[in-house]
Amino acid sequence: MSEARKKRSLSGVTHLSHQRAAAPRAATLVYNALRDDIISLRRKPMDLLNEKELEAQFGVSRTPIREAILRLSDDGLVDVFPQSGTFVSRIPRRALYEAILVRKALEDTTVSIAVEKITPTGIRLLERNLADLSACVRDDDVAAFHVLDNDFHKLISDISGFPGIWAIIQQVKIHSDRYRLLTLPQEGRLARVIEEHAAVIYCMKAGDKAGAAAAMGFHLGKLLGEVEKAEIWDPDYFIEDAKSTSASIEEKGKNQ
Repeated sequence: MSEARKKRSLSGVTHLSHQRAAAPRAATLVYNALRDDIISLRRKPMDLLNEKELEAQFGVSRTPIREAILRLSDDGLVDVFPQSGTFVSRIPRRALYEAILVRKALEDTTVSIAVEKITPTGIRLLERNLADLSACVRDDDVAAFHVLDNDFHKLISDISGFPGIWAIIQQVKIHSDRYRLLTLPQEGRLARVIEEHAAVIYCMKAGDKAGAAAAMGFHLGKLLGEVEKAEIWDPDYFIEDAKSTSASIEEKGKNQ
């Protein structure tokens, strides 16, 4: 390649080219921020996502906003309707049940393996996590409790020597995280979670694989039982499946 050709190529890197190169990074930043807002319930089911408002909020053009929304749609976190707008999705009950079912199967396995590999250091970390959860209850800090709850389960995967299993669980538990944050504030729930975690730790310290798996199964199985109880579902937050979303969104659009 000639020197002249190289110079022409370099001089062709325009401001527009820089903008285009930066768009994927901007889309990722917007996606991560909106995803966190939705999972943490700062943006609630059925909330409208206005593109112009998002452009102003994030200081980006329409392209990264739309790319981020498409990714959120693929995650099942937003519903896009050309005639009505983009809305935060409600939590699909069927997908929620399946996610908890998958998680339960995987964590029954990891806790059994972790019992064989647990060390004094691992026990100390689990017990420290339990103490931190108790502190969150005293401080009435549900958000911090949720983070530490996740840390407890991740730690067991790490102890088992299969941290990749937790990565898989992370992919399927988006809706269950939203569900957990909706239900954790219920009276007595945080204390019950701590008791269930303590039971898992007790069995792990005792080297009881079957007991640890049973304790974990009970802990996560209670969520499955709740999901099966139709009377707890608020239609503003939950749907039976994705098919029922369209009619609700379209009706909401007509009323606005």
